[in-house]
Amino acid sequence: MKIRNIVWSLLCGGVLGFSSCESFLEETPLSDLNRNIYYENEAQAIENINSMYRRGAPVRYGVAPSAYIGPTASINTMLTGYFTNSYEGQELITQYARLLTRQQNTRIVSNTMNTIWNESYQAINIANGAIKYIPTIDMDEERRAVLVAEAKFFRAFNYFYLVKTFGPLPLSTEPYENLENLYLERQGINEVYALIEADLQEAVDVLPATAFLDNGRRITKFVAAMALANVYLQQEKYEQAATYAKIVTNSPHSLTTNTDLAENSAYNKLRTQDNLPETIYSYEFDETISNSSWWPTYAFSSTATSVFDTYSIFERIYGPTDRFLNVYTPNDLRIKPNQFYHWEYTNPDNGKTWTSTTAGVWYFYDETALLSTGRGTKDWNIYRYAEALLIAAEALVKSTGSVNAEAAGYLAQIKARADVTGKSIASYTTELQALSAQKFVEECWTERLRELPLEFKMWDDCLRTKKFPVISATQKGVVTYQNLVGASNASGAVFKQTDLVWPISMDELQRNTKLTQNEGY
Repeated sequence: MKIRNIVWSLLCGGVLGFSSCESFLEETPLSDLNRNIYYENEAQAIENINSMYRRGAPVRYGVAPSAYIGPTASINTMLTGYFTNSYEGQELITQYARLLTRQQNTRIVSNTMNTIWNESYQAINIANGAIKYIPTIDMDEERRAVLVAEAKFFRAFNYFYLVKTFGPLPLSTEPYENLENLYLERQGINEVYALIEADLQEAVDVLPATAFLDNGRRITKFVAAMALANVYLQQEKYEQAATYAKIVTNSPHSLTTNTDLAENSAYNKLRTQDNLPETIYSYEFDETISNSSWWPTYAFSSTATSVFDTYSIFERIYGPTDRFLNVYTPNDLRIKPNQFYHWEYTNPDNGKTWTSTTAGVWYFYDETALLSTGRGTKDWNIYRYAEALLIAAEALVKSTGSVNAEAAGYLAQIKARADVTGKSIASYTTELQALSAQKFVEECWTERLRELPLEFKMWDDCLRTKKFPVISATQKGVVTYQNLVGASNASGAVFKQTDLVWPISMDELQRNTKLTQNEGY
């Protein structure tokens, strides 16, 4: 009976769908459907595809369900010791990550790993059903192909998150429809990546060549190309990474510009606006249907409860250390107050002031939510055009072995936008071309630290480069790179080989006896 219930839970994952409205992928639970009629018509196909937008890997980045711990993807950055959670005494997984002691605390971290594993495989199961059955539905041929391509994107995106987290995985490509092949052995990383690449390649070929925001916030060719560039970069397949990153750099997307270097900077526009061409792929929020939950509270520390009356809890769940902030030079706009970070805030409605000796994250600040509604609506960017430029720059130089004007120009755009002195893209391009290939690549890594720290990409970079960024405690903007295994993180803990993956959930090991635990756990 218990096994049958597990199978039924997996099958039911495909019918918790969403039905579309004009401006939002609205949730519409369909739990009364039985498994024999999931894909009888186009409407049901769309419902199942829509469900994947808010299930599995996208949730890891976009959803802030707790006042005390951030989105699951944020926990990975704690491994570096450069970011901390002020409530880690309760949220022990963040402490064990920061201190690199997960191996001795597998049972506790397993709870989170179980959620990641289950929800991603539920999304993969929905995708497998869509890929198998949507081609049998009588509907417009082009529409059918697009829906299947969206399913392949989400299958790939979930497997990508899982393989980075756990290493070798059970590789399921068929929907669970009976007890046969319910429990699978782990397949090698190369086999998992081969499926990811194939799925994303088809998605790039089939999906519409338009911007995400112009496509009703549905997955497009450029979202898939961005994800595929990311996948290739993670595997150190630099030529392919450059090819797909350049599909994005040649797309309708563009870098947000500074109107001024204060409230109308590019970074404040990214914080407040959802309709920017820089957004390649985002997790959507709405005040009525699905608000951003605790995101706005992460901008402050606990003392902010005396400043606002819209939220009862404020915690610095993802706070940069002073050592990390040394990654910025004094002329970098991103380190200036009220750009990415802040140290003081006065509520304009009541005059009460919050101050802190450690930086809060201004990028999380949602004015309407904090001052009036208590419901955040700002979408969360998963991929931005800035990241496409950084991938293209690094991958071009790694694949050719030299620094040319094209690669330098991509990196120069990021550096010039952040420069408060007005130094031009052309000046940066010339300067960067004088670097050796290795120094240029390291400059790309450092710029990723400066540009993407709040989007939870830092640990992925450590994994793929096998290097740990050592940020100088005395010289602002200076970063050197050490071999990851054997390096000390910013909390003084030493990386071991076993720190590179998380443990397989102990619950999953009990369910599936064909699985083996990752070494060291």
